[in-house]
Amino acid sequence: MADSTALVLTGSPSLAPLLARGALLSPFKRPAPDARFPRTRLVLPGLRVDLARLAAYERVCGFPTGADALPVTYPHVLGFPLAMRLMSGRDFPLPLLGLVHTSVTITRREPLPATGAYELSVHVEGLAPHRRGTEATVVTEVRGAGDVVWESTSTYLARHGTARPAGARDNEGTREKDGTREEDGTREEDGTREEDGTREEGEARKPLPAVAEWRLAGDVGRRYGAASGDRNPIHLHPLTARLFGFPRAIAHGMWTAARCLAAHGTPDACRVRADFRAPVPLPGTVTYAAENGRFELRGPGDRVHVTGEVLPA
Repeated sequence: MADSTALVLTGSPSLAPLLARGALLSPFKRPAPDARFPRTRLVLPGLRVDLARLAAYERVCGFPTGADALPVTYPHVLGFPLAMRLMSGRDFPLPLLGLVHTSVTITRREPLPATGAYELSVHVEGLAPHRRGTEATVVTEVRGAGDVVWESTSTYLARHGTARPAGARDNEGTREKDGTREEDGTREEDGTREEDGTREEGEARKPLPAVAEWRLAGDVGRRYGAASGDRNPIHLHPLTARLFGFPRAIAHGMWTAARCLAAHGTPDACRVRADFRAPVPLPGTVTYAAENGRFELRGPGDRVHVTGEVLPA
């Protein structure tokens, strides 16, 4: 990261005050792709995993409990408080309220022992224009014995008005025709709304073969929130979700990715990606589908919630 300043922390930040700070500052943010963003790289050395919380995470996500190595998605949980410290600050230009996690890409170079000691670091890589606003890229790295053994890149979208010329394309394959935008998935459908509006264009997407049907309990968001520390109100109860425009609580995006990867399995050295396309309402029933390293999570009517892939590193 160029021109960055490292800030070494003595412990992992508490998420609740950061969420509150981010919510209070949100109305004063002015998101734009060319806005200034924090150049600080937060570093947490000597990190050790709380094995009891790890076991709770493994149970709610479907990973085997008591394994020697961390689940491939668990370092994201460890880095999330540092990411929230950056994104809830005054110098981060995107409002925390309404910020949508649109994708995550993870590279694991080797298994991470659950009893190991690690150095964790998080920084904001940059901002980029999106057809529906501005997207921030946040990078998390885990080092063991000085080498990066795990890293992730997450994108977060802040919706706001944009001006784009007719016929312009974006990186998700949608385009404008005759000066009007094609449907981008912002509509309300079956009582939920799509989180990032990503859709595939051209020929109809061929659904992957169904592998399993999962019935999701209404408390999945609360259980994952307790295990991960991410107690965003939209994931906890219908009443708190309604305050933010959702008729029901929705599952955490990272829970849906972790649940799919627990079912899919990952090599010791791997690269995985998940794109969050529409929220998963709770309670509900979803179909897990997979083939040739690709996976997806579908709801009623084959509505796609998550797509992803697993590749050897």
